[in-house]
Amino acid sequence: MHTVKFLIWFCLFSIVVGAQEENPAKQFWNTLQTHCGKAYEGTLILPKEDKAFGGKKLVMHLRACNETEIKIPFYVGDDKSRTWILTYQNDRISLKHDHRHEDGKEDKINFYGGISTNIGKANVQFFPADSKTQSMIPDAATNIWWITINEGVFTYNLRRLGTERVFKIAMDLKNPITIPEAPWGWKD
Repeated sequence: MHTVKFLIWFCLFSIVVGAQEENPAKQFWNTLQTHCGKAYEGTLILPKEDKAFGGKKLVMHLRACNETEIKIPFYVGDDKSRTWILTYQNDRISLKHDHRHEDGKEDKINFYGGISTNIGKANVQFFPADSKTQSMIPDAATNIWWITINEGVFTYNLRRLGTERVFKIAMDLKNPITIPEAPWGWKD
């Protein structure tokens, strides 16, 4: 009888400890992974009068996912030049921006972004500009990007500290849309 009680206690303890071991960065990653293969439409929140994004159809597609990398093409109207690349490694997440020309060639300003400095929270991860970004785009040295995710909304945000530069889009995760065609530079 004691053996059975011990086994039950041991199993319950193992489940509780196992659940507690998953850190917030991993929880964030796992939530994002549930959307792999889906596309969503969104809206520009800030700045309302942005010339490059305002009034255009905004779409993200979680197009390529594996255990450590998620590639999310981001379409702005007919512009298919942007892909967010998220990488999970050592309980940290990095965000890089891949920019392509219509012929698929890399833009000269490419693969900039940042790495989370801690495990963050299950619903938000912050990415301060890394040293490569600071040397490539000196004005972006104080950039902080962050992504939030919950049951219904994914947001992509940017704040350039010490300036008025702010950017925010919100994607509606409750209503998947038709998968868009491949972004510039992708081969299916």
